[in-house]
Amino acid sequence: MVIGAGVVGLAVARHLAVDGLDVLVLENEDAVGTQTSSRNSEVIHAGIYYPIGSRKATACVAGRELLYRYCAEHDVPHRRLGKLIVATTPAQMPDLDRILSRAQANGVDDLVRVDRSEMVDLEPHLSGVAGLLSPSTGIVDSHALMRSLRRDAESAGAVVALRSRMVAGVVRPGSPKSIDVDGVGSVTCRMVVNCAGLGAWDVARSLDGFPGDRIPLRRLAKGNYFAPATGRTPFRRLIYPVPVDGGLGVHLTLDMAGGARFGPDVEWCDSVDYGVDPRRADRFYAEIRQYWPELPDGSLQPAYAGIRPKLTGPGTPAADFLVQGPADHGVPGLVNLFGIESPGLTSCLALARDVAEVLGNRSDPGH
Repeated sequence: MVIGAGVVGLAVARHLAVDGLDVLVLENEDAVGTQTSSRNSEVIHAGIYYPIGSRKATACVAGRELLYRYCAEHDVPHRRLGKLIVATTPAQMPDLDRILSRAQANGVDDLVRVDRSEMVDLEPHLSGVAGLLSPSTGIVDSHALMRSLRRDAESAGAVVALRSRMVAGVVRPGSPKSIDVDGVGSVTCRMVVNCAGLGAWDVARSLDGFPGDRIPLRRLAKGNYFAPATGRTPFRRLIYPVPVDGGLGVHLTLDMAGGARFGPDVEWCDSVDYGVDPRRADRFYAEIRQYWPELPDGSLQPAYAGIRPKLTGPGTPAADFLVQGPADHGVPGLVNLFGIESPGLTSCLALARDVAEVLGNRSDPGH
């Protein structure tokens, strides 16, 4: 059983179903991927920023290539646009050096250092003193990706049950796992994969037999997005500033139709609320104008917001993905995924492989 039909849950379900397992996916909402999976920048990340040797780094680098291959083979709209990471002041030049060194250590071998003149040749409206060009960064239609993953999973025999809320479960060692579903009753299964995203903590707490001291802290970081009123900017690539505490800074991304949006910022919060406060635009203008001084006054309008499930809070280093299996908590056949934020979309197929390995089902995630 897979709990949660976001992009990672669907990738896990597809992988296990193709491997020949009978898979049931429980999704609380009336559609797949309505939370973190569809409220992000839809970027295929190269694997640049993450700590060397971390699961985020390895899953992103492997997942990037798996995802490009999957999208090409399954006609999922995507585009390898590339991105520029921009140092807007001389004081940020050492940051570029550190980013480049870390990226190379993570296996990202195609980053190119560009000076101001080269950067302006690439993006004439961009302001900065130097930058890094990442040819491997791209974008993907996350909704089309999730539809394709669901289609593949169902073609392999998986069942995706929408409006099916898990209310409790029993996962004691030595006995089959029993999961209670609202309005359905009890379902018995051999394996449970908790891919509930923001709700992964609630799922773990509802499992009788799961050690509560293995449930990590959860912090919520809201990311607000704004879009230009015209929907367009003069840029052809993604534009990223040097990263900030809690995120990658207010960057410019493009969708498959060429529409632009700026964000996310970082707003630490205590509950899930997807409203965007228009007053936050004032802060966006200041940050965006560091790399695009021509941004017109009054041109930004609220677009949407997403919530990142984090394992650490403000002022502390970002935590790694936590794929918690029996070796970590002592319950056979149970895997919890905690803190699956960016680059979770990029990493979904690699994370599916990792979950299968933890469960003892090893195969090629690109199949």
